Formats: sequence, structure tokens, C-alpha cells
Amino acid sequence: MDLKDFLDYVNSGKEVEYPSEIQEMFNELLLEATRIKSKLNCEYHTEEEIREIFSELTSQPVNDSLRLVPPFHTDCGKNIHIGENVFINSNCTMQDQGGIFIGDNVLIGHNTCLLTLNHNEDPEKRANLLPAPVKIGNGAWLGSNVTVLPGVTIGDGAIIAANAVVTRDVDADTIVAGIPAKFVRKVNEK
Repeated sequence: MDLKDFLDYVNSGKEVEYPSEIQEMFNELLLEATRIKSKLNCEYHTEEEIREIFSELTSQPVNDSLRLVPPFHTDCGKNIHIGENVFINSNCTMQDQGGIFIGDNVLIGHNTCLLTLNHNEDPEKRANLLPAPVKIGNGAWLGSNVTVLPGVTIGDGAIIAANAVVTRDVDADTIVAGIPAKFVRKVNEK
């Protein structure tokens, strides 16, 4: 199985059975990501070098406006898509097998966790995986220690308060907070 076939399958949202060829590819990509993350996270790099290593991790060009503060964690790396002028602070984790799509002018705080995989609820199929993308709109701001669960879309201009756990879609230009994250108010509303 090649990378294109893998991405086509996981981006289709179909269940990934265990054991399967797709699961084997998960393991291969994990080993590659671990090697590249070690290079990124274990020594000092210039911003340009960080972008070069991140491009190697994602197997696609990364724009010059990306600012990323290591350490950075992923167990795949190949299904991360980042817009212009994105800032990712230290210790961010992206479990990206199901696809992570980040718009332009997005701020991602320390220790943020973006997750795209669930397990089948049936105990007999519990090792099977259910991929679902995380989508973050233009101008969104995710505070420190935010967790975004699989299948969630965060609208343009939304603010996710620190320590929030986002379990459902967030409308554009709204502020959410808490566990689970709930509507607080519209952005710029007093």
C-alpha cells in the first residue's frame, strides 16, 4: 500500500479493521514519524530548519509563514494540512490519521491535542479505528491544553478557552470553554 492509497482510505471515513493492511501502514508511518520527531525535538533548529523537518514529516511543502515551537508530537504526520500564518506552540500533539485541516492565521496554544481516531464501541471490534477529521477555520485561537475530539469543526474566528475539551462543532466567531466545551458568548460581545 502506498501513501496515496492510505490517505484515500482514511479520508473516506471508513472503519479501519484490525488486523489489516491499513493498520500495518499505521505502524510504518508511526516508525517514520518517530524518527523525524526525534530529529525535530531533540536538538536546536532555526525556524527555517524546523519548517524543513516539518515538511519531511508531512511529506508536503510547508509555507514560510509557519511558526512551530518544538517539541511537537504526532504518530503519523502525513495527513496534516496547514494554511498561512499558523502558530503552533510547544508540546502540541496531532493524531492526524483521520486528517487535520488548519486554516490561515490560526493560533494553537501549548499542550493542545488534536485527535482524529476513535475506537469501535463493540468490545469484539475494539481495536478497529474510526477516522474523522478535525477542521480549524481561519483566524481561530485554541488556548493552552485544549483537546479537540475526532470529527469536530471549529469555525472561523472562534476562540477555544484554555483547558477546554471540544466534543462538537464550534460556530464561527464564538467563544467556548469547559469540559465539555460550551458556548460562552460571541467574539467581541460584551
